[in-house]
Amino acid sequence: MSMQLSRKTIPYTPVSKPLSEMTIMIVSTAGTHLKSQEPYNTSGDATYRIIPGDVQTADLTVTHGAPIHDYNWEEPRRDPNTIFPIDRLREIAAQGIIGGVADKHISMMGYALRLNEINAVTAPEIAKEVDHSRADAVLLTAG
Repeated sequence: MSMQLSRKTIPYTPVSKPLSEMTIMIVSTAGTHLKSQEPYNTSGDATYRIIPGDVQTADLTVTHGAPIHDYNWEEPRRDPNTIFPIDRLREIAAQGIIGGVADKHISMMGYALRLNEINAVTAPEIAKEVDHSRADAVLLTAG
């Protein structure tokens, strides 16, 4: 998969094979991370976390700086699949709808006020992670 960042357009990569043969990776701005990973800085955080493909949802949590009335993270903490649908991807992979689930996924906290750093550093790093993965497509989720 080829991905380039542009300020003017969203990169377009034509689909080259059927969905049933594609490996899918989650990229999320919902603040999901492993309970064992450092939580996001709720004052603003431009970092991201790698989530292993074999993660158990019980090992996931959410840290988010957006006010609770803007993003109620209580339900995602109860069921991470509401914003990080790893179990749903596994189910549709088992049904043959998609070819498989990626070995790793990426998450960051969308409530990040350091947009210049995100545009200059974080987004290119995430794009590189995606490009170097074995994923054929990305499922983007937001929180």
